[in-house]
Amino acid sequence: MNTAKYLFPSDYMADPSAHVFKGKIYIYPSHDRDSGIAENDNGDHFDMRNYHVFSIQDLEKDSVTDHGVVLSVENIPWAGRQLWDNDVAEKDGKYYLYFSLKDKNDVFRLGVAIADKPEGPFAAQDNPIKGSYSIDPCVFAENGEYYIYFGGIWGGQLQRYRNNKAQEKGGVFPADNEPALCAKVARLRSDMLEFDEDPRDVLILDENGDPLTQGDTDRRFFEASWMHKYKGKYYFSYSTGDTHRLCYAVGESPYGPFVYKGVILTPVVGWTTHHSIVEHNGKWYLFHHDCVPSGNVTWLRSMKVVELEYNEDGTVKTIEGTAEN
Repeated sequence: MNTAKYLFPSDYMADPSAHVFKGKIYIYPSHDRDSGIAENDNGDHFDMRNYHVFSIQDLEKDSVTDHGVVLSVENIPWAGRQLWDNDVAEKDGKYYLYFSLKDKNDVFRLGVAIADKPEGPFAAQDNPIKGSYSIDPCVFAENGEYYIYFGGIWGGQLQRYRNNKAQEKGGVFPADNEPALCAKVARLRSDMLEFDEDPRDVLILDENGDPLTQGDTDRRFFEASWMHKYKGKYYFSYSTGDTHRLCYAVGESPYGPFVYKGVILTPVVGWTTHHSIVEHNGKWYLFHHDCVPSGNVTWLRSMKVVELEYNEDGTVKTIEGTAEN
């Protein structure tokens, strides 16, 4: 697959989280809709209301199957609005969907919903995860342990918190020459429903071993955490948000620290870039989205996939996006 392939251009699905369950790829996107809300930096126009699940056996020749709506805002007891990015993990035959949603006080929390099948439907827990905040959950499993990564600045509200506590004066960013705000990671409890520890910073270092700074917008974390492992190394990938790149950093542990290595995907048509990376049938794939089918330059996104390749030294070959230079 040398060129990117749209997976479901007839509707606007974004932020695709892909996993292999039972030998098949399952994709868990968010669902863009034209809400009629004016665009702003808080992301109020991203007023998504439900999730679909998609599956595909062979990315090279098959089309996706849409399993329909598997969770909606009205079925989540603590819901306010804006059902943003999600991810799914399997444990002991149960499937756990982790989602970001604003509560009734308009504060983003992380929630959990459970299903007996990867295609759902999912039933939400009565309350969000204790101590959770911000957006964009991603779960990485290894040796029976499950780690959840999360966080996003601007509309994702990460800047409101320090040391896992909401600040009295929320929304204050570090100075440009100070260490950048970090994504968060926490090990999940054995029942998969709560954190088993306080979330930690996902620290990204430059080539000199110094933390990336808030003003380094070409490289610093903005949102869209993803974790995968390749040849014994942990690859933390993420979006730089307002500079529209997918970047990655490599570490020796799921907790990091991670050393910045480069760009996975150059800018696409669309303000945000959000992704997942998965191996299937001996090949690696990058799932992401852009706004080309909708004709919109900022949102109403469609999910797509392209093969991802590595160099011999383990670095990722940069993929060219759809945005014009």
